[in-house]
Amino acid sequence: ISSTCPTEGLRDFGLPNATWGPNLRNLYDKFLDLTNTGLWRRIPSHNTTVNHLEGIGKRMFLRNIDEDGVGFEYCMFYNKAESRMVCLFQPGPYLEGPPGYAHGGSIATIIDSTAGAGAVYTCGSVMTANLNINYLKPIPLGCTLLVDSYVEKIEGRKVYSRCHIQSHDALILHTEAMALYIKLG
Repeated sequence: ISSTCPTEGLRDFGLPNATWGPNLRNLYDKFLDLTNTGLWRRIPSHNTTVNHLEGIGKRMFLRNIDEDGVGFEYCMFYNKAESRMVCLFQPGPYLEGPPGYAHGGSIATIIDSTAGAGAVYTCGSVMTANLNINYLKPIPLGCTLLVDSYVEKIEGRKVYSRCHIQSHDALILHTEAMALYIKLG
């Protein structure tokens, strides 16, 4: 997969910054070490996409807040052999729903973004057709999470993915999800 825009000179938001907690940084270091095996790849994360609307700033939805640490703070790693995308995620205060917890819509967004990116890296451009989420435990703001998705099967243009969100230490399962994507083109 290549970028749809030139990335030279653009900030990579998927790199550690001062707002990352120690658990997020430790998970990042663990997965970064796994890239040395050749099985995992860190996915760069920019806030801009293809230039297709003249006069309108192009911003990625998850990277639409300029201040670090207040929204979607995350990075992704992909394993081609397993058709697996992992997102290390720390929800900031702008994602609040119930007091002290992440809004369900923000959780759906990070699930769709992670599973969707996994589908794209596995089989090319896709669009979300269905997203089914079971919210099991509320997600505290500022905690470190592992969003783990994989492509389960591909039938024609249909791409079926599974995803779950767990605590950084794998002790708490917060959500389980199934997604259906449709290949474009």
